[in-house]
This record gives sequence, structure tokens and C-alpha cells, in this order.
Amino acid sequence: MSWILLIAGLLLWSGAHFWKRLAPDSRARLGDKGKGIVAGLIVVSIVLMVVGYRGAYGPFWWGRTPALVGINNLLMVFAFYLYAASGAKTWITTKVKNPQLTGFKIWAVAHLLVNGDLASFVLFGGLLAWAVAEVIILKRMGEPWTPPHPVPIKKEITAIVATVVVIVVVMLIHYWLGYQPWG
Repeated sequence: MSWILLIAGLLLWSGAHFWKRLAPDSRARLGDKGKGIVAGLIVVSIVLMVVGYRGAYGPFWWGRTPALVGINNLLMVFAFYLYAASGAKTWITTKVKNPQLTGFKIWAVAHLLVNGDLASFVLFGGLLAWAVAEVIILKRMGEPWTPPHPVPIKKEITAIVATVVVIVVVMLIHYWLGYQPWG
């Protein structure tokens, strides 16, 4: 049952995110109500993935090592920074077209490095595949990209502070779920 929940969560996550890209007219007809539907689907998908992942058992190929945990942690800081930078429109957003998706891909790879089991391959590999597919769809849609203008240092500071806050919150969530995120 856990595997079904995990895979259903991945499919629901992907479907909710692809809805706007693959069926734009259907999504547009709902207007703001559609945003609520997507948000609800994403919350349900996360719950399904967490419950499914926690109960899924299968082959185990490698575990955490101090080196992999260190690499993971550095990648996580960068991933969260990219996500925060996207909202603050910092310097890096003038260089990276899709900072949120780039950060998400880095997040998935970081988790694959420290989790060498089948459930992690399905969860984090599946989310990585979704993010790659999302970028491919965006490129095929040909949406123009104009890098933002240089921004004040205040925006960089905002992104850094947001990164630190999110990392602390994520650490606490990991502890609450029973995982030791920092080795």
C-alpha cells in the first residue's frame, strides 16, 4: 500500500503542476479558483508522498557517509538560496532562467546522494524527472526570458535571510519526522 501512496503522490504532484502547461484553457477557465485547486492537490500529493515514503521498503544500496552528508548540505543551502533568490530577484536570477526549478533539481539530486534505497530513488528520482520535464515543456512553449535588472544589495540580504530561516524550519521538520539532516 505504501508504494501505491508514494506513486500516487508523485503522479498527483506532477499532474497538478502540469495542468497549467498541458491544459491551459481548462486551467484558465477556473481563474483564481484554479489556484486553490492546484494548491489543494499539491498538499494532498505531499501527504501521500510522505506517508508512502515512510512506509515503503525495498532494496538498500548505500547509506549516509560524512562526505555525502556534507555535499548534500552544501547542495541544500544552494537549492534553498535559488528558491529564495527567485522571489527576491537577486543577482543569480539574471544568470539562471528558472531558479526555482533549478533549485528543486539540486534538492532532488542532494537527496539521492544520501539515500541509497529504492523508495528514495522512486521519490526523489520521480521528483527530479518531473522538474526536468517541466523545464523541457517550458522551453518548448518558448516563453521569452528577460533577465531582471540588477537589484539592490537589500534583495540579496533578504534572500540569504530567507534561506537561513527555511533551512532551520526544514531541519526541524526532518527532526520531527525522525531524520537527522546534518549528520
